[in-house]
Amino acid sequence: MTNPLLFSAIDLREVRLKNRIVVAPMHQYSGIDGFPVDWHLMNAGRFAAGGSGLVIIESTKVERRGCGTLGDLGLWHDDMVPHFRRLADFIRQYGSVPGIQIGHSGRKARRFRPWEGGGPLERTPEIKDWEDWELVAPSALADKGDPEPRALSREEIPDVVEAWGRAAARADAAGFDMLEIHAAHGYLIHQFLSPVANRRNDDYGGSEENRRRFAIEIVECVRANWPDDKPLFLRLSVEDDAGWGPDESVALTRLVKPLGVDVIDCSSGGILGAPVVSAGPVGYGYQVPYAERIKADTDVLSMAVGLIVHADQAERILQQGRADLIALARELLFNPNWPLDAALKLGYSEAYDLMPSPYSFWLEKRAQAISDMTPSTFISASDAGA
Repeated sequence: MTNPLLFSAIDLREVRLKNRIVVAPMHQYSGIDGFPVDWHLMNAGRFAAGGSGLVIIESTKVERRGCGTLGDLGLWHDDMVPHFRRLADFIRQYGSVPGIQIGHSGRKARRFRPWEGGGPLERTPEIKDWEDWELVAPSALADKGDPEPRALSREEIPDVVEAWGRAAARADAAGFDMLEIHAAHGYLIHQFLSPVANRRNDDYGGSEENRRRFAIEIVECVRANWPDDKPLFLRLSVEDDAGWGPDESVALTRLVKPLGVDVIDCSSGGILGAPVVSAGPVGYGYQVPYAERIKADTDVLSMAVGLIVHADQAERILQQGRADLIALARELLFNPNWPLDAALKLGYSEAYDLMPSPYSFWLEKRAQAISDMTPSTFISASDAGA
C-alpha cells in the first residue's frame, strides 16, 4: 500500500483536510453587485468533485470600494451571506473543506477585468455608485499611469479594520471552515506593508513596525470574529522586490502566530508587478523557496504555490519538508481532476475514493476492467523537466 504524503490528512485546529491539495483562490471576475452566481457554484463544485482537500473561494471584498472590478465578490452586507452559504454547502457536500479569502484592493480597485485590458475603469452611466467606489490607499501614490488614490485618514483606519472583522463573521455565518486574509499582491494590506506604497508619517507609516500595524490589527479583528476552532491563513508576498522581503515576512509571521494565524500562504510580487525579479526565470515551483523559508524560520505552517503542476513534484516538496500544504491554481483550471490524476500516478491505494460516487464508481470500474489502459494525462515531472 502506497501512502504519499500529498494524500495524508492534516488537522488545522478542529478542521481536518483529507489531503494536502489546496485550490488557491482565483478571481473569476464574474459576480453581480458582489453576489456569486451559478458560475461560482460550477467552478467551486468541480474542484470539490475533483478531490482537493480544501477549496478556497476567490478574494471576496470586505467593503464596496475594495472591489477590483465590477465582477468582484463581496461580503460587506448580511444579504450576501445566503448566497455564499450555497457555495460552502456545495463544496462540503462533495468531500472538500470550504474556505474563503477576504481582501481589499485599495489603490488597485476600479479596474477593467483582465480580459478587458485590466486598466483603470472609465466612468459610465451604468456604474451608479462611482463616487462611493473610491480609490483609497495608505498614501496618495499611484502606480504609473493609474489615477491617484486618496490617502486614508488616521480616523478612517479603524473603520476599515472593522470591515474585515464583519466580513469574517459573515464568512462564518455562511458556513466556511477556513478563512484567509489577503495581504499580498499589491492590494491594500500589502500597500501598508510596503515602503514604496506607504509614505505615511503617523503610526501607520515610516518604520517597519508602523507599516505592519494595519496588518496586525486586521489579524486581531478577524480572529476575534472567526471561531477559535477554525483555521486562519494569511497570504503574503514573501518577496516583492520593493522593500518587503523574506526577512520582513518572517518577522511579521512571528508576530501574527500568537494572534491566531495558523498557515502562511507564500506568494510574491504585486507592488512593482509580478513575478518578482529575484525569483529568476518563472519555472516549476519558482515560489517554493518562500514557503521553505517561512517554514524553516518560524513556528507556523506554510503553503507553497506557483507553477506546481506535477504529482511527483508536489510530493517531493512535502517529503523534503519545504512546505506543509500544496496550492494549485491554473493547473486546476486545466485539469480540475488533478488530485485523482496525481493519486494514480503516485500509486495511492484509495485514489478513487477522492471523488463522489457518480464519478468514482465508473472510473474505478473502467480501471478494473481494462488493466493495460493509461490515462491520457500521465506524464512525470522528470519527463517535463520539472
